[in-house]
Amino acid sequence: MTEKKVREDLEAATTDRKGIGGLLEFLIRKFRVASFVIALFPLYLVSTFAMAVSIAPGILFFNFMSEISSSWPPVWHYIALGCGVAFGYFFYGITLIFVAPLFNFLLPFRLKPFRGNYYSLSTVPWYFHNALTYLVRYTFLEFVTPTPLNTLFYKMMGMKIGKGSHINTTNISDPCMIEIGDKVTIGGSATLIAHYASQGYLVVDKVKIGNKATIGLKATVFGDVEIGEGAIIAPHEVILPKSRIPEGRR
Repeated sequence: MTEKKVREDLEAATTDRKGIGGLLEFLIRKFRVASFVIALFPLYLVSTFAMAVSIAPGILFFNFMSEISSSWPPVWHYIALGCGVAFGYFFYGITLIFVAPLFNFLLPFRLKPFRGNYYSLSTVPWYFHNALTYLVRYTFLEFVTPTPLNTLFYKMMGMKIGKGSHINTTNISDPCMIEIGDKVTIGGSATLIAHYASQGYLVVDKVKIGNKATIGLKATVFGDVEIGEGAIIAPHEVILPKSRIPEGRR
C-alpha cells in the first residue's frame, strides 16, 4: 500500500529549522505582514545605496558643467545644465551595471534552487537577487539592450552565457539560475524566469538552454525547464515548468 504524502500546512507558523534561523522563520510566519514590511527596510537600504553610489559620477559631471558655464549667456548655460543632467543619467546607468552585481556578490547569502513556503528565510536571497536585477532593469537596462553591456550585466549577476549568444530582452528574473549555451538567440521581449508558484509554494529552479537554440519574440520560459540544442521556441509560446524540449525541436 502506498503511503499518502502529507501536505505541508502553508498557513502554520511552525518550521523545521533549528536555532536562530528557526526563531526568525517562526516570527516571519507568525507575523507575516509586519515581517514583510520590516524586511523591506534592508532591501531598500541596499538598493538605495547602490543607486547613490551610481549617481555620484553623474552629480560630479553636472557640477562640472554648472561651474564652467556659470558665466555663459543664459541660453548656453541652460543647455550646458541639460547636458549635465542627460549625460549624468547615462553615467549613472553604466555605473549601476557594475555596482549592482558588486552588491549582489557582497551579499552574505546566495540564491539556490528551492521549493517551499513563500514566508521563509529561503526567499530572502531570492528577494535581494531580483531586487538588484530589477533596479538595473527598470531604471536603465533598456537603453543598452541588445548590446554587450546587457550581456555583461547578466554575466556579472551570475547568469551563464555561452559564446556568440544574443540577448534582446530585459525580461529576465533570477539570472544566477539561468544557463545559456553557445550561439543562442533570445528574441525581443522574451521572458526568462526561473521561478513560479505552485499550489501555494514558491519554486525556484534552473533554466537551461542548449547551444544554438532560439527563443522567439515574446516567448516565456519558466523555471525547471531544459531546452535542447538547436530547438526553436515560437514567438509568444509559453514553456511551462518541468518541460523538457528535445534537441532540434521546431
